[in-house]
Amino acid sequence: MKAIVVTDEAAGRAGMTLVERPEPPAAINDVVVQVHASGFVPTEMAWPSTWTDRRDRDRTPSIPGHELAGVVTALGYGTTGVSVGQRVLGLADWHRDGTLAEYVAIEARNLAPLPGDVDFTVGASLPISGLTAWQGLFDHGRVQAGQSVLAHGAAGAVGTMVTQLAREAGAYVIGTGRAADRQKALDFGAQEFVDLDNDVLEDVGGVDLVFDVIGGDIQKRSASLIRAGGTLVTVVGPPEARPADGLAIDFVVESDRGQLNEIVQRVRDGRLRTNIGNVATLDDAVAALNPTERITGKTIIRVRP
Repeated sequence: MKAIVVTDEAAGRAGMTLVERPEPPAAINDVVVQVHASGFVPTEMAWPSTWTDRRDRDRTPSIPGHELAGVVTALGYGTTGVSVGQRVLGLADWHRDGTLAEYVAIEARNLAPLPGDVDFTVGASLPISGLTAWQGLFDHGRVQAGQSVLAHGAAGAVGTMVTQLAREAGAYVIGTGRAADRQKALDFGAQEFVDLDNDVLEDVGGVDLVFDVIGGDIQKRSASLIRAGGTLVTVVGPPEARPADGLAIDFVVESDRGQLNEIVQRVRDGRLRTNIGNVATLDDAVAALNPTERITGKTIIRVRP
């Protein structure tokens, strides 16, 4: 099968190559999925799991990509919950070969049904962005109607999901980003926008929840804006600053079939829009994943036409 592999951590995305690899077998509790579309997160190249296994042993050449939409082609021994021929989407294990390939072996529990009226490209854009937003807002942030949410990176793949889900939950959303992101953030539902290059972040006043995808100085300044009892939720590692009278939580997104079902249903009924920035074929994936210009939104590799 065709697959994108990485071998050189120093080279990162620039070291990606398209090669032929053996098709993966279906181990116990695994399924093999014929990948139709794969999502990609640029920061994957900085994740230790891209380069080493759980025992910290080198696992290169490794196949990156962890989001997929496709069709089940084989079941491992004892596998339940999915069937051959079923359309699925899912989030692949961090430490295993990923989804930038024609086939992937994945635990059945990491998959959810993909209805026939949801395109594979759309399906592949949902697992990391959708689950990150869902878990950050509801599992960790405990967002409630009437609260205010400061959503950093509001024009990005995660940020647009955060904005939409928070608005649906009845929150007031203030988005942030660069000046060029303003209209996109507002189009996805942000009620205010802060240009981090030119506006004063502190002018937003107090908020109940900060959803941080940036870290650094922006995270530190944001922590001081959180009202008593509020929460800073971050996905960029242990927080460097904490609210004076609130919680700071960093988390790594986890696969959750029930939550994926909720997200897909919202896409189907029009409550949730995806934010796809670029779509390319597997043959063109190396160039697409090394863009020469800034892209806001999810990059999707369409593995099958």
